[in-house]
Amino acid sequence: MDVIGAFGETLRKLMLKHGFTQEQLGFEAGLRRTFISSLELGDKQPSLVTIQKLAVVFNLSISKFLAEVEKTHLK
Repeated sequence: MDVIGAFGETLRKLMLKHGFTQEQLGFEAGLRRTFISSLELGDKQPSLVTIQKLAVVFNLSISKFLAEVEKTHLK
């Protein structure tokens, strides 16, 4: 799996774990629901600022968030 696909899969996994819909996550992170959807589907690539916003919502450091992506990528 490529890293963009792994990011989307990890995002989906964390959303489910925390009980967020795309809309709720977008609201909490200050991002549009459609952008969350595009990230999840691998249609868009996240910036470092986007990764930081999402990590905060999931109560993770940026490095822990990216470690989760890496674990998915290496499967």
